[in-house]
Amino acid sequence: MTTSKPNVIFFFTDQQRWDTSSLFGNPMNLTPNFDRMAMEGTHCYNTTTCQPVCLPARMSLQTGKYPSQMNCYDNNAALKNDEETIGHLFQKEGYRTSYIGKWHMSHDEPVPPEQRTGYDDWLGSNLLEFVTDAYDTKLWDNDGNEARLPGYRVDGQTDAAIRYIDEQKDNPFFLFCSYIEPHFQNTRDDYPAPTGYEEKYMNHWIPPDLRSLVGTSPQHLPGYYGMVKRLDEALGRMLDALKSLNLLENTIIVYSTDHGCHFKTRNSEYKRSCHDSSIRIPLAFSGPGFKSGGRLQEMISLIDIPPTLLDACNINVPDSMQGRSILPLTKGRVEDWPEETYTEMYDTHLSRCVRTHRWKYSIKNIQPGINPDAAWEFEEDCLYDLMADPYELSNRIGLNAYRDVSDVMKSRLVRRMIQTGEKEPKIINAPSIASGQKVIKESEIYL
Repeated sequence: MTTSKPNVIFFFTDQQRWDTSSLFGNPMNLTPNFDRMAMEGTHCYNTTTCQPVCLPARMSLQTGKYPSQMNCYDNNAALKNDEETIGHLFQKEGYRTSYIGKWHMSHDEPVPPEQRTGYDDWLGSNLLEFVTDAYDTKLWDNDGNEARLPGYRVDGQTDAAIRYIDEQKDNPFFLFCSYIEPHFQNTRDDYPAPTGYEEKYMNHWIPPDLRSLVGTSPQHLPGYYGMVKRLDEALGRMLDALKSLNLLENTIIVYSTDHGCHFKTRNSEYKRSCHDSSIRIPLAFSGPGFKSGGRLQEMISLIDIPPTLLDACNINVPDSMQGRSILPLTKGRVEDWPEETYTEMYDTHLSRCVRTHRWKYSIKNIQPGINPDAAWEFEEDCLYDLMADPYELSNRIGLNAYRDVSDVMKSRLVRRMIQTGEKEPKIINAPSIASGQKVIKESEIYL
């Protein structure tokens, strides 16, 4: 049975690199279901997160706001109870809303009812990576009762999602299914794949950045790939369930993640950097409004997902949301679409970044720590030429030949910071370095 309103399922992973998909050149066939969904629906080829840390990215997805506008800079914040979320907006339009999996926007475990903002049905955990393990999964239900899910963690959660879909098949529903995989298991710093899956990928393809910089990838990449593989199999199971219930044609499915993973090659963490290994993410839509939408080459941000889903369901997008719907792009209407994406970061310093098709430019605050009320003074940190150096192994910041590029990217960044709601920064140029034979044509500066 179908309803007049399309159902919506958000298949949300954690810490998944964009290049785990064969659509980006990975030769391992890890994600055939995602790849097919993207090719038959709408594939957003150039997508970045708005903050490469779990909690800030999730708050942006729920509210459509940049994390800084909610005073969120790292994993120590919490979503305020009075924030309007996409759950609330779907509720108001008669949808049954459900959240299954990792929340990570509270200080409490289990998450109290008043903090499950906008969700009618709940089977979740605030910090899934701490309270569960690969074969020991427990979530908490609407009443705060512990529910143990048998099997590998991805499978137990997928089973619960399929049961929910079956229960709600006669009513419009919005289901946010938030997995922890392929995030590392914090309690022992590893990537636990299903039994036998890590062994499949011991002799694996290695992305060029990891081949060069190594980090923890020799230890962790096989398990990471095994987790990605099982996630894709879970996506296939969910698509099969929708097909068997005659819901597939009337269900919007979005697949994405919060950020990537650089395997401690850029800092002592797995994320929190401006590099594509940290900020570039997979994103695809299928279902009503997205069928045969093609591969979009425009620069798209995680923060564009909430208004896109609302727009696709004919729900008014509130003025508070800072992203924009991609639906016009699927119809070839690209006028006024931004040429860059904007990312907020915090590692040891507050940082900001803009990325175009060709260039990546980032700055960091001269003062360490999180203090947005301190001197708003930054220094140039990184400039990458993504055409010549797609895996960002050669930082061009300060090179004389790239000064004009840095100035243009600086202007883009300042404009985006002000548009976001931050005050205008003072940015100190990087020390000048001789460029040797490198030359940048004027026509290349604005790409």
